[in-house]
Amino acid sequence: MTRLHLHLVSDSTGETLEMVAKAALAQFEDAGIVRHFWPMVRSRQHLDRIVPELSGNPGLVLFTLVNTETRARLEEHCRQLGLTAVSALDAVTEALEYQLGQEAHGKPGRQHSMDEAYFRRVDAIHYTIAHDDGVGYENWEEADIVLAGVSRTSKTPTSIYLANRGYKTANIPLVVESPPPESLFRLKHPLVVGLTTAPDRLVQIRRNRLLSLNEDTETAYVDDERVREEVKFARRLFADNGWPVIDVTRRSIEETAAAAIRLLSHRKDEEPPLLLGSKPI
Repeated sequence: MTRLHLHLVSDSTGETLEMVAKAALAQFEDAGIVRHFWPMVRSRQHLDRIVPELSGNPGLVLFTLVNTETRARLEEHCRQLGLTAVSALDAVTEALEYQLGQEAHGKPGRQHSMDEAYFRRVDAIHYTIAHDDGVGYENWEEADIVLAGVSRTSKTPTSIYLANRGYKTANIPLVVESPPPESLFRLKHPLVVGLTTAPDRLVQIRRNRLLSLNEDTETAYVDDERVREEVKFARRLFADNGWPVIDVTRRSIEETAAAAIRLLSHRKDEEPPLLLGSKPI
């Protein structure tokens, strides 16, 4: 296994840099990555304090530093140590400068400024947490998206991810014996999205959940035929109400959220709803 020390140096929270590194590393297998995270590096003194760590753990340095002096000093240190240093956003920033005909603002953490979008995201997170697992259905009309699906179809984590993107998201578990509140079928503003998955995969996920809780794994909750009926019930409900469906069987949380956002965008453009990745049972 290849082993690499990866140094992430940022003048802000480092969130953007971590996402870039994660996306790039996903393309490589059998690589042992040792991450060294250095956020909020905004002064020469701070930078100089991490140089011994760069020297003691040589590897690749990825950085997002907008201050030209701090950046130049880091690049000089890396040259002296024989380390490769790569600016994660240079190519995109330069392309935008060319296309927009203006220079980028050299302000650390500008993407995290407390603007309207920031407060909208905070509001979305508060709303989503308060409307998890069928709670607060009286206020679902305020949501942007309502996720519906049987137990363990990633409703909660997808909702939280969407909230972090600024979308007020509620979710409701579908249970055969307990019909959802009537308000669900009268919603006008939110986009109701059905989440479904392959029954065999759902059984596996539920069994793992029960095992993690040290509970009995021989219950109706994980019975193959029972689970198949649950999924059929949910699909029938989605179809009867014309709700778009996302099959989460082979999707990550991020991919499911992206699909939901795309559906919402299509709806705003008055395009017909799409059926994303759904397979017949």
